[in-house]
Amino acid sequence: MNQSKLDVAETVKNACIDAARDGFREALISGLCTEGAMEAAISAIQKLDVEEIVKKQSGR
Repeated sequence: MNQSKLDVAETVKNACIDAARDGFREALISGLCTEGAMEAAISAIQKLDVEEIVKKQSGR
């Protein structure tokens, strides 16, 4: 695999991690239980606009 594909994959992975952390944290602050917060974290990842992330990463 070439380096640019690895860079894109790494960028998307990091965006997923950030979205999950933020979604989980916000859900806990809102009073959801741990299970609900985990669902919120997964939902945050599902809502990511991967195309936009790749466009931003490619535009560097």
